[in-house]
Amino acid sequence: MYDVYIALYFEQMLNAIMHTKLIKAESKPLEERPMQTIIIDEEFERILPKLDEQTYTWLEENILEYGCREPLVLWDSILIDGHNRYSILKKHDLPINTVNMEFDSRDEVLIWIISTQVSRRNLNPLQLSYYRGLHYHADKSIVTNASGRNQYSEDDAQNGHHPKTQPTASRLSAQYNVSRNTIRRDAQIAKAINAIGEASPEAKTDILSGKAQISRRQLQELSSGKEDTISEVVMKIKDGTIERRRTGVNSATNGGVDPSQDSNSNSDTSNVIDINELHSWELQLSKMTNELTQAVRSHARINDTESILSALRQHIKMLEELCEEIQTLAA
Repeated sequence: MYDVYIALYFEQMLNAIMHTKLIKAESKPLEERPMQTIIIDEEFERILPKLDEQTYTWLEENILEYGCREPLVLWDSILIDGHNRYSILKKHDLPINTVNMEFDSRDEVLIWIISTQVSRRNLNPLQLSYYRGLHYHADKSIVTNASGRNQYSEDDAQNGHHPKTQPTASRLSAQYNVSRNTIRRDAQIAKAINAIGEASPEAKTDILSGKAQISRRQLQELSSGKEDTISEVVMKIKDGTIERRRTGVNSATNGGVDPSQDSNSNSDTSNVIDINELHSWELQLSKMTNELTQAVRSHARINDTESILSALRQHIKMLEELCEEIQTLAA
């Protein structure tokens, strides 16, 4: 009987030791577990609008209090969505959750990033134009055959697949509820802003945020400008001497002649306002008004007068941008 008690005792001791080892194995610290490598692509990062200090601080406080509820999105280990969240998580050594997406090319990734930003962010009219222009260029770059034809320009009869045959400007005008001419102008604006960004990322940020007062017409002209012209504009933006040229003022680059007043342009319908333009402006105004109302109500609940004034100033700036867009089209 004594031998039985001894055997039971050692069996209980062995179980206790094994249970302790199992607990230690399951409670392995998170930082010791292998993590997926995350790559920051400069091109993708550059097209994202920078958060202002107040918004970034709010996001940081929100993540610290509630955690990061939305996973970061990767493509072949390259971060394509969640750059601000990633920097905050790394800064505070917090766990990082990711999800992977598959794309056939960088241009397809770029289009996805643009569509995500447009649907998610509170963008001002110039930022919307910039993203629509980027979408246009990326879409035009997607090629599926050796002849250089756009993937939407012809049917693939071999596999029974029939791509959309509409031109890029037509398809994007339907997607964004603007005219084809607006999409083409946006492409010029995006090209100019990117050229400025190559020379100075800070100047690009100032343009998109509205800090640098430069008109859409000036950006359209810069889309075909020389490198020294871009450099001159960048210098003026940096030293604060850039001046917004209002619609209707003669352009020096056109020999002092406003192209909208050219007597030979009677057959040019690029500046004709159509129903799609009107619908787009109506949607933008409605969105601006709703966002302002929500912001004012939210800040009023906590008597945050400064934030209310900031929201009103932003609303006025967005209205001015929209007004300039309308004036540019009507010129």
